[in-house]
Amino acid sequence: MQTLPGASALTAPARGVSYVRGSTDVPLSEATIGQLLRETAQRFPDRHAVVFREQGVRWTWKEFDERVDQLAAGLSSLDIGRGDRVGIWSPNRFEWLLTQFATARIGAVLVNINPAYRVSELEYALHKVGCKALVTAEQFKTSKYISMLLEVAPELASQQAAALRCARLPELRTVISVSDPGIRGVMPFSAVMQKGEAILLDEGPPAVVLSAHDPINVQFTSGTTGSPKGATLTHRNIVNNGRFVAMAMKLSEADSLCIPVPLYHCFGMVLGVLACVSVGAQMVFPGEGFDAGATLASIMEERCTALHGVPTMFIAELEHPEFAAFDLSSLRTGIMAGSPCPIETMKQVVARMHLQEVTIAYGMTETSPVSFQSATTDPLDRRTATVGRIQPHLEVKIVDPLGNTVSVGATGELCTKGYSVMLGYWEDERKTRESIVDGWMHTGDLATLDADGYCNIVGRLKDMVIRGGENLYPREIEEYLFRHPKIQNVQVFGVPDEKNGEELCAWIVLRQGEYATEEDIRDFCRGQIAHYKIPRYVRFVDEMPLTVTGKVQKFVMREEMIRLLNLGEQKSA
Repeated sequence: MQTLPGASALTAPARGVSYVRGSTDVPLSEATIGQLLRETAQRFPDRHAVVFREQGVRWTWKEFDERVDQLAAGLSSLDIGRGDRVGIWSPNRFEWLLTQFATARIGAVLVNINPAYRVSELEYALHKVGCKALVTAEQFKTSKYISMLLEVAPELASQQAAALRCARLPELRTVISVSDPGIRGVMPFSAVMQKGEAILLDEGPPAVVLSAHDPINVQFTSGTTGSPKGATLTHRNIVNNGRFVAMAMKLSEADSLCIPVPLYHCFGMVLGVLACVSVGAQMVFPGEGFDAGATLASIMEERCTALHGVPTMFIAELEHPEFAAFDLSSLRTGIMAGSPCPIETMKQVVARMHLQEVTIAYGMTETSPVSFQSATTDPLDRRTATVGRIQPHLEVKIVDPLGNTVSVGATGELCTKGYSVMLGYWEDERKTRESIVDGWMHTGDLATLDADGYCNIVGRLKDMVIRGGENLYPREIEEYLFRHPKIQNVQVFGVPDEKNGEELCAWIVLRQGEYATEEDIRDFCRGQIAHYKIPRYVRFVDEMPLTVTGKVQKFVMREEMIRLLNLGEQKSA
């Protein structure tokens, strides 16, 4: 069992400035993703590796590794090789997992496509990176993937898969569906697997020379302020991040991790899958998409020892009407990440879900993703008020608008440097240069470091509200409002105001059966927080607008309030 590396001299700031450097006790791995899986399969061939409950799939590490070889051989037979881009557009299915490792084994670049994308977003992603192949589900919930794909590539209906040419997607040559939709230009996933199995019997696995520094994955960051950007990551980036995340959780081959977060996101494929592969822990996928009941049932029936999720997922699990009927006593650790964790939620997760060693992690797609993570032994107040301390082999500094490192405790922009920083944005040198300066990734997150090196994420630079000259941080106000016994969820953001520049607005989801007024909320704040931090606008809603990963979309709330308050003329001010 691997253990968390010892602290180096600068895991706590020195000389009173907000700069820390992670331990280097455990060397970085130079393994590729394919090698990582192979090594684990050789160490634990007969141990349980993968469970996809909705599909009825259960594999040992040996079986998992063999199926990856089959798909790798099948893809190679379709003239897909090192450097070619392969899109994956699917919810959590075993085909997603096999594609992740098969592409890595032959050196193809996996392009993660958000399952929530619609037609124009799909076309943008495929065209931006020049995908040569696409592996897709046929449908998920109301998203009919094949139908949307036909809008972009109508040639699929008339051309054979072996001679595919699409006018709007000139580089696309192969489309593989997890089912058999009966379309001439689409190959069933099973056929590719069968082709690969035959090749393995005759020729053995494809022989490809790869480097850990090769680009292997493109993940699109959210496009809330423009077109999505394709963060380009290497084997070395994400293999090592998965390793160190597993170490921080004290994960081992004896553990079983429940993964309800989406595979297309770093949370699922790195903090979930690669963390498990690095130590031989079992992966349990409750379903294609998140469902609180299915997640709780998976934990109980598979005796999971670890659980991942964003705060909204944990809230949904805690609020499930049959929560008390599920035995969660097997749980020990996991990760809560993706957005700021409400303190009250964290306390309930520890007390009611038996996650005494749950950790908080912080990072961004462009840094593979985790830069800070709490330890399983950190006191609860450290795990509720901070995102832990710096991960191994990384450096972080907090800077002011001029780029100067701020003093300990002062607020500034968090910048990360080290092995985890992406190669850049795919074919976008300008945005890459703007984001990575002298090796430092500028995250856009506002943060503080305390004297012991624990980091607190205050908010986003773009979310900071400037009211009458005062800098207000929504997360601070949210944390206070979460103490209200009637509030289940709250999000605070700014809207334009002619007099003060901006005013605070709070969207609130009340607990089931509760009632409150706007004035009740303001009364709760009066005399407890500064008057200028009390939201001027309060709106009660049934739910928050979320991304497919469960992240709250504050820009959607802001636009809705601007419309409701008739602030359209001030929107561009």
